[in-house]
Parts: sequence; C-alpha cells; structure tokens
Amino acid sequence: MRVGIYIDGYNLYYGGRGLCGRSTPGWRWLDLRSLAHGLISTHSRWENSTVETITYCTARVSGASNPAGQREQDVYLRALQRSGSVTQISYGNYVARVATAPLATAGRNGKPVISNPQWPLMVQDGAEQDVPDARFMASVARREEKGSDVNVASHLLIDILTDAVDAAVVISNDSDLSYPVTYARDQVPIGLVNPTKGYRAGKLAGEHTDGVGDHWWYQMQPSDWYEHQLPPTIAPRITKPPEW
Repeated sequence: MRVGIYIDGYNLYYGGRGLCGRSTPGWRWLDLRSLAHGLISTHSRWENSTVETITYCTARVSGASNPAGQREQDVYLRALQRSGSVTQISYGNYVARVATAPLATAGRNGKPVISNPQWPLMVQDGAEQDVPDARFMASVARREEKGSDVNVASHLLIDILTDAVDAAVVISNDSDLSYPVTYARDQVPIGLVNPTKGYRAGKLAGEHTDGVGDHWWYQMQPSDWYEHQLPPTIAPRITKPPEW
C-alpha cells in the first residue's frame, strides 16, 4: 500500500507550540518522515504500507518583520530537503494588510466579547451624554498565511485521482479541508491527524466505514514531536539552531 502524507506546516507548527511550549527546546527540529512512519505503524491497520510521498505545505516567513524567524525557518526547510525527510515542499505566501475590527476580549471558549464604553473610559456625544452602547474600533496590522490549506487539498486530490497513492494521511485540523477529505474517503483510506491541543474540527469527523473504509483519526501528543527529531547536524553546514 503506497501512502501519501500531506502536511499543513503552520497548523503543525502552532500545534506543537501549543502542546510543547513556545520556548521549550527539543520539539521544533521535527523529522517528518520518521513522524509519518510512527503514526502509520501505531495508529493505522494498513498492512504492507510504504510512505510513497511526503508533501509539506508552508509559506516563507518575511525577513522584514521577523529576520530571526526567517533564518531559522530557512535552516529547517533546507534540513528537511537535504535529509530526505520530505519529498516536496509546496509554498503558499504571506499577505500583509490592515484590518479594522471592534475592540474585544476573549470570552468562554475563546469567543470574542465586544468591549463597550464604561467608566472610567466612556464615550459621549456632542451634548456630553454618555453613549454606553458605542463600540471602540481598532485598526491593526495583520500578517496572514495563505495557500497552505489549498495546497494540501490540491496535492491530496491530484495524487489520489492520478493513482499515485493507495492511502493518505492528512496532518491538519483545518476545517476548510472538510470537502476534499470527505471526497478522498470515497476513493482511498484516510488517516486524519490533529496536531493541535484543541478538539478535532467537527467538519473533519466521520466514520471508519465511510466510503472505502479503513479510515482512522489521531490527536498528536508532545511525545510525537520529541520522539521524532532530525539529527543535530545534516551535512556540513546544516545544524539545528541552539535554542531548538
């Protein structure tokens, strides 16, 4: 059984950061091929499976606003390619824009609660009357990663429809992948891996017997990062960042 692995790089990274800790060393130098083999052997019932292809979908960090992050990401991407930990890297891009939205705080389940004026900070009209139902509006700079989910879906469906793989593992908890994953389950067995500490996206749920059947689900744990690390040095000039 030829298995394709399709990874949303940012979903995986922020999942690891949430589970392992942003400043905690020992998890970021992740060996994706080793991880894929571990996931399949431990959580699937697929017999005689081989990893045919590993597609890592990401976007390059901008050096203008985050030069250290750009350097570290570049080292990791080169390490993945040089070590053979991935078959291909598919790039999306960052979009920088200004967003305007009401001022809010996080409520239950992280849902936004709009902030209204109240003393000692109040809004008044021209007659100096309080306007307690007014809204504070904020204009902020935003950088958004675009394209990773589309690239995951595209590579997944292209490989399935061209008979390049017999099964697939998707590492992402992005609900935008619901439609392509649902379609893919009618064609081949699918393993869906949630790399975040949050609940699995409801739209990615299903039954083991959907479509062709033999599907599985798994939520990653910190040990999945710590136990699947690249060698500290890959080739003469690619070394793991010290703080990693």
